[in-house]
Amino acid sequence: MPPLVPFEEITYLFAEFQHSAFRLETRRGYATDRAGARFQAFMRGTLPATELDHPWNVNVREKARVGARFSRVRIIDEPPTDGQRFLMATAAGNVVAGEDIRVLHRATAERLGIDLAHDFWLFDSRVLVRMHIDDTDTTVGVELVEDQAQVLAACQARDTAQAAAMPTASAWAAVRSTV
Repeated sequence: MPPLVPFEEITYLFAEFQHSAFRLETRRGYATDRAGARFQAFMRGTLPATELDHPWNVNVREKARVGARFSRVRIIDEPPTDGQRFLMATAAGNVVAGEDIRVLHRATAERLGIDLAHDFWLFDSRVLVRMHIDDTDTTVGVELVEDQAQVLAACQARDTAQAAAMPTASAWAAVRSTV
């Protein structure tokens, strides 16, 4: 396994990227979400409130103001897991802040040949941050990758996923109509 660094050591990238920050989310859920009060309330039937002043959304708005773009594609199962439903329910605040969040069914992603082995962040199409997540859905570290071939593969995965994905609001509306 390559050397891993704590996620906190790469957070500067979220403020310093110039053009684009893209995330591919492949997991069926995340330990940090499940541990939070918002997730617990969601599981009891309370829809999460939009957090416009959350530091993430403030940064997204600031980056959008200067012409930079945040986007992500979340891989979802059919039917979506509780964790995936939670992420769809909370996406509205990020979208209002300026982030483009889309979802793609896992079967479609697999059919398109998208590598779902790791979540990743891709900054300015040149810096890849591969997430290493254990069996409990906890991030154990990240790998900073600048190898051009691996970065190119991530760019291709991003482009393929974005082209095939649907806006999260559409997916969430469809999911909510079935529960």
